Amino acid sequence: MLGVGQKFPEFNLKAAVSLEKGKEFADITDKSYRDKWKLYFFWPKDFTFVCPTEIAAFGKMNREFNDRDTQILGGSTDSEFVHHAWRTHHEDLKNLPFPMLADVKRELTSALGILDPEAGVAQRATYIVDPEGIIRFAYVTDLSVGRSPSEVLRVLDALQTDELCPCNWQKGQETIHV
Repeated sequence: MLGVGQKFPEFNLKAAVSLEKGKEFADITDKSYRDKWKLYFFWPKDFTFVCPTEIAAFGKMNREFNDRDTQILGGSTDSEFVHHAWRTHHEDLKNLPFPMLADVKRELTSALGILDPEAGVAQRATYIVDPEGIIRFAYVTDLSVGRSPSEVLRVLDALQTDELCPCNWQKGQETIHV
């Protein structure tokens, strides 16, 4: 699995981006959202039970990530059409403000090393990538365990200070000065 300090892989994927007729899909690459921080998070499968709770939670926090000049990008190994159908039929996903990447060829998940060898789907992985494309945070949980978007935001805040941040540090608190 790629980790902290490594370059996020190049990619070019289709994504479900809207429910508006004629604007449902877009091509997203590693060059999209230049000069921004990126939060990539992956889930195993659409139309499941844990995944929509996380996706909706990241969606509700989108403004907070945007306030930190960070673009959220979610994804799985499902197609853009499956993502679109899920958004259409799941009330909590209808108004998602970020793209849902479709890694149907499993190229990005393989390059990241997060393709689950047993299930053949994306592991529940999260990456914070700085504007230069360097992974600054990597986090993977078991397929059955959801993650905390608030903790991801806390880590992003800490990374953006470019300072030493103690355990449980929160934005606005003192950093460590040596």
